[in-house]
Amino acid sequence: MKHKTFNYIDEVKNINELFKDREGRNKRSIIITHGCQMNEHDSEKIEWLLKEMGFEISQDMESADLILLNTCSVRHSAEQKVYGQLGYLKSLKKANPDVVIGVCGCMMQRKESRDYVIDKFENVDLIFGTNNINKLPELLLRHYENNELIVDIEDSLRNDEFIKADRLYKHKAFVNIMYGCNNFCTYCIVPYTRGRELSRSPEEIVAEIKDLVNSGVKEVM
Repeated sequence: MKHKTFNYIDEVKNINELFKDREGRNKRSIIITHGCQMNEHDSEKIEWLLKEMGFEISQDMESADLILLNTCSVRHSAEQKVYGQLGYLKSLKKANPDVVIGVCGCMMQRKESRDYVIDKFENVDLIFGTNNINKLPELLLRHYENNELIVDIEDSLRNDEFIKADRLYKHKAFVNIMYGCNNFCTYCIVPYTRGRELSRSPEEIVAEIKDLVNSGVKEVM
């Protein structure tokens, strides 16, 4: 059965095709990734979704129509860097009100950080967490239709196994074994930003690795 996310992908793709007919180019998107390999892999999945929706992947914030910051919450300096980038994007949003700015990842799973972004950065249009990457097309469509801030956070259930990854490297790939953690160690923020432990089945993991090997991958992390 076709996952409902693909219906939203098609709807956003239709909007982007109308934009292309009008402007003579694809909408451009950029993902700025902070943090660990898990965040990198999440960004690979986000990039796949963006391409499916008809976005061109760019490396230039100034010319992008959609800017996503995939955030890290392990260190205070990582959060401050994101706040600095959002401050810079205020002027960009003022110059181009049509640009969509989204913040996702670990910071947005923390209520304190999420509330701060909502309170201080009115230029942000889209907020989602680590467990609902699959809902990006739906959330983006809602923003396009209503032109308002969309906030959607899932605390525990992760549902993105159907999403492919647009891999950063041809020879190397990230493979999730599990998500989250049940050990609330004093120094660690993972249970709060990634949720409780959720393991994948061995069959799923082996099947994914076999597919990767068949596509030429030499190193699996």
